[in-house]
Amino acid sequence: MISFVRAFIVFIAVGFAGSAFADPSVWQRTWPNTDFEKHSVDYETILWGGVPKDGIRSIENPEFFPVSKAANLTPTDPVIGVVINGEAKAYPLAVLTRHEIANDVIGGVPVAVTYCPLCNSAVVFDRRVSGRVLEFGVSGNLRNSDMVMYDRQTESWWQQFLGEGIVGEMTGVRLKTIPSRLESFANFKARAPQGQVMDARGYGRNPYAYYDTREVPYGFFKGPWPKGIEPMVRVVVVEGEAWSLPLLAGAGELTQGDLAFTWTKGQNSALDSGRISEGRDVGNVIVKRVSTGHDVTYDVTFAFVYHAFHPDGVIHK
Repeated sequence: MISFVRAFIVFIAVGFAGSAFADPSVWQRTWPNTDFEKHSVDYETILWGGVPKDGIRSIENPEFFPVSKAANLTPTDPVIGVVINGEAKAYPLAVLTRHEIANDVIGGVPVAVTYCPLCNSAVVFDRRVSGRVLEFGVSGNLRNSDMVMYDRQTESWWQQFLGEGIVGEMTGVRLKTIPSRLESFANFKARAPQGQVMDARGYGRNPYAYYDTREVPYGFFKGPWPKGIEPMVRVVVVEGEAWSLPLLAGAGELTQGDLAFTWTKGQNSALDSGRISEGRDVGNVIVKRVSTGHDVTYDVTFAFVYHAFHPDGVIHK
C-alpha cells in the first residue's frame, strides 16, 4: 500500500527541492548501508522528490489474470507488454503510475518493470547482476526529474532512465535492458491472447492529471531545454538517438538504417486526463530491427529528458 503519493505533495516538494537535500551526511540516517564514498554524479544534481524511501512502494510478487478476464482496463489503456521465452505479461500504467516498479519473473528471467511518470519513461531491466538477483525499490529522490531507484541488496542508487548505478557499491554498473512495448491493452491482447495482465482492480486514476500538456515539467527540472522542440513533446529513444512522436505519427511507418518504426493510433496517455482511460490518444509505437524482424529496446519519453541525459544527442523532428 502506498503511504505517500508523490503527485499529492508535488508542489510542496518543488518548493523545498534543492541542494539542501543533497547531503550524504543527512541521507546516511535513512541509508546506513549505502556507500556514499562511491558515486558517479554530482550530489547537487540529486533532489528530494517529495516522498521518503519506499514512500512509493514497489510491487513484489504481482498478481495476474488471463487477458480474457482482465478487469478495470479498456482496450486503449496503456500497458508495458513483455514477452520472454514464450511467456507474455502486461503491466498497466494505471498501476505503475502509483507504484513505479514491479519486481517479477517472466519466462524464468527476473525483471524489474519500471515507469517514471515525471518522464513517461517505461523501461524493463534484467535484475541479475554478477550472479545476484537484485530487488528494486523507489528511493524517493530524483535526478533530471527522473526516478532514482535503489536495490535492496546493496542499497545502491540507480538512474531509471539509464539503468545505471550512480551511488554506492553498484556505481557504474549497467543493467541489461529487455525489449518491451508501451502499447494499448488491445494490442497486447491481440499479439498475446494467452498472455496475462497484472491486476489493475482499484486503479485507473491519474495522480499527475494534465502533466503532459504543461509547457514545462514540474520544478524538479529547470533546464537546459532542448532546441527546436518543446520540452514536453514525446520522443522515441533508440540506441542513443531520438525521433519525435509527431514525426512518427505523421509518417505512420519510417525506416532509418536497420531500424523500422511503426506508429498506429489507439493508446491513451497515462498523464493526461484524471482518468487514464479518458486520456487523449498518443498512439502505439513499435521499433524493429530490419535485418532480423526482432523488437528493439526503445523508450517513449519527453524531449527534455532525452536532452538532459544526452545533451549532444540527435532528435529527429
